[in-house]
Amino acid sequence: MKKLLLSIPFFGVLAFADEAEPVLNSGDTAWMMISTALVMLMTPIGLALFYGGMTRAKNILNTYSMVFGAFAIAFIAWIVAGFSIAFGTMEGPMNQFIGGFSHVMLDGVSWKDFASVELGQLYPKFIFIVFQGTFAAITIAIASGSVIERMKFSTWMIFAAIWTIVVYAPIAHMVWGGGYLFNEGALDFAGGTVVHMNGGLAGLVLALLIGKRAGYSKVAMKPVSIILTAVGAGLLWFGWYGFNAGSAFGANAIAGVAFLTTTVAASVATLTWLAIESFVFKKPTLLGAASGAIAGLVAITPAAGFVSVGGALIIGIVGALIAFFGVAILKKKLGFDDSLDAFGIHFLAGLWGAIATGIFALNDKDLLWDGPLKADDDRLGQIFVQFESTLIVGAYTLIGTVVVYYIASLLTGGARVNEDKESQGLDESVHGERGFNL
Repeated sequence: MKKLLLSIPFFGVLAFADEAEPVLNSGDTAWMMISTALVMLMTPIGLALFYGGMTRAKNILNTYSMVFGAFAIAFIAWIVAGFSIAFGTMEGPMNQFIGGFSHVMLDGVSWKDFASVELGQLYPKFIFIVFQGTFAAITIAIASGSVIERMKFSTWMIFAAIWTIVVYAPIAHMVWGGGYLFNEGALDFAGGTVVHMNGGLAGLVLALLIGKRAGYSKVAMKPVSIILTAVGAGLLWFGWYGFNAGSAFGANAIAGVAFLTTTVAASVATLTWLAIESFVFKKPTLLGAASGAIAGLVAITPAAGFVSVGGALIIGIVGALIAFFGVAILKKKLGFDDSLDAFGIHFLAGLWGAIATGIFALNDKDLLWDGPLKADDDRLGQIFVQFESTLIVGAYTLIGTVVVYYIASLLTGGARVNEDKESQGLDESVHGERGFNL
């Protein structure tokens, strides 16, 4: 994403002489503010409803609280140190991995600064900071879906704050902020590796560390409301236009590409999931439609600004197939309790999307970022770099999540609620509230 700031052509209409002061581009500023608001909507409303509807009635309020709380605390962590680590610059080889601490608490960033004067990105840098902060927040919120109904709220909040700084920010720097994968030429338009693989794998690691829910695979754990989940999915789809098209960093032609490919992939993935369910289970479900849409959105995210309609169709179809396999087959065979399928949908579809970006990216120099495909027409080299990015992100997320989990657990006297609270439900036992007083 950050690479777009450094390499895309300038599509704005503003022209100014070499000696003139740059002037705010009101069109790009308005689009980036709207995009930021759309991405914000995705977490404490869209994802919270999507997850909340799939949990049991006695835990819906806690599930919503985990997502809502994650957004708030991750954004503060982003302002305190995350932004500096992700988009700052260090001297020497450490800049390959972290951007340093020169902008802690946004030190050195003025309200008058533009995102990038050199490339004509003439909207306030503060908007860029908030936009990127919403990405950090939704990434950790995704992971909450794997551990609902059994994790202490206090542990979760501490984990979310530390993880944002220790895991998310360095990965964002490596891919978007001028670090190693950025320099290798990895393509990730809006967060296939940084957001979806990262959050989905963190969720699986947490699920394995904290253990299965009491009664898992032995008692029915019916979702409280598929309608709420479907509403959440629709809001996520709506917000995804800010997520993907906003990653063009302006009201420009590349935003139009991302707008179209996002819609194509989500639509065809929805239909694909429904078709699979109709064939396998003889019944197309609303939960399946919602899951398919999210799988398609996840898969197209890293490729949104790079591919044609044909590429978006293939990415969406295969993304739904892979996510369905992860949710309906792989989880059952391996027996892990990824409660709301953060790994099956976000990690697996994100992994496919990251690799598929190298396969289907158009060899159009005006669309591509610097990398093997743009520099030397080397598609195999680009695919190799895409694989490399998934391996490095996966390894770092795995190790970092384990370390942060044990730190948060130590600080809160263990990560799991006791048996009585889990049995009663976390809404009343932890929050003293009910999601529904019926």
